[in-house]
Amino acid sequence: MKTWIEKRDCGKSPYVKILDKKFAGIPQGCKMLVSSPQEIDSLVRRIPEGDTISPAKIRETLAKKHKADATCPVSTGIFLRIVCEAALEEKRQGKTLKEITPFWQIDLEGTSTAEKLNISRDEMLSLRQQNQ
Repeated sequence: MKTWIEKRDCGKSPYVKILDKKFAGIPQGCKMLVSSPQEIDSLVRRIPEGDTISPAKIRETLAKKHKADATCPVSTGIFLRIVCEAALEEKRQGKTLKEITPFWQIDLEGTSTAEKLNISRDEMLSLRQQNQ
């Protein structure tokens, strides 16, 4: 079984597809980006210290970058979990908070992704407060 780090660093490239039918609230005919764990990891690493970003803003930013109408919310949720879990894995391996992706800057409050993470809500908020 692959580690979260291996899943993040899989080397898959983002791509844009034209939807032949409505998907996840995105209308038929729209150009939809399917990003990658590495691209999302890179974006999260560029968030200014102390700031937060929502999954919706991540999708909007990536769609604009790729000249797409939208970014797939399903794969984005999966990739956000991969990015967060890979950073937690690196932290458990002894890396400092400065060396890992600042996943605590992603505002996952109330999302299904937050419920699946191997970190509690309180721990996440504590990391956010420590790094403001």
